[in-house]
Amino acid sequence: MSVYLVVFIALSYLIWIKCIYCRHRLALVESLQRVMNVTPSRDVTGLRALVVTAHPDDECMFFAPTILRLVELEASVHLLCLSEGNYYKQGSQRKQELLNSCAVLGIPDSRITIIDHKKLPDDPKAEWSVSLVSSLIVQHMRVHSFNMVLTFDGSGVSGHANHTAIHKAVSHLAFTGQVPNDCCLLSLVTVGLLRKYISFLELPFSWLLPSCLRCINGSQGYRRAKDAMFCHRTQLLWFRYLYITFSRYMFANTFQIIPQGPKNLKIY
Repeated sequence: MSVYLVVFIALSYLIWIKCIYCRHRLALVESLQRVMNVTPSRDVTGLRALVVTAHPDDECMFFAPTILRLVELEASVHLLCLSEGNYYKQGSQRKQELLNSCAVLGIPDSRITIIDHKKLPDDPKAEWSVSLVSSLIVQHMRVHSFNMVLTFDGSGVSGHANHTAIHKAVSHLAFTGQVPNDCCLLSLVTVGLLRKYISFLELPFSWLLPSCLRCINGSQGYRRAKDAMFCHRTQLLWFRYLYITFSRYMFANTFQIIPQGPKNLKIY
């Protein structure tokens, strides 16, 4: 009897995941309309989204479900990568790998900006200047008039200091009122170790727990995310194959809004 119960629970869980996939597309559009504060009758094809990352491979390791879904909805998706990933002196090669990865994800070269700044080294021990990162991001935002910016949260998914520096910079822009009223700022939710590495089985948790935006990959989306990761040949060490197979970030992204402070706030 206990065996039948286990099988029933397992099948019910898998059916639940299938239902989440079926429901997700409509739910995503509704969530985008809500966070962009537009009426339900208006579509989201006018969305101009900027994904801000620290290194080549961040875009597919952490943000692939979001990029793929937004591209599918015909949004204009841009990428701002704040380093060439030159920790092992492979910057030029990793830059090309990033371009190849983005081509798989659906971001053309013309929408990709890669920063090479001596004060923003690819280094987990480096403390990036919040003011410098803030200025680079806000300049890019003003040039392209984005109405959505997506980046890491305060834990940076992996705890990498370069990831968390970006969150501090975007939060600084939000707090000091340097972001246009029609631009929504979103941070990628960092989950615990168990949830992070149970692959697509984590989806019900992402679906049930509070978040303002969810982006979920189906099997086809997962294959594209994996193909994008395989473009980063310099990064394919043995543990990265485990990450590709088991990380929930290859299947799902959940975001929270970064609250914005009063406009024209002066800091003394």
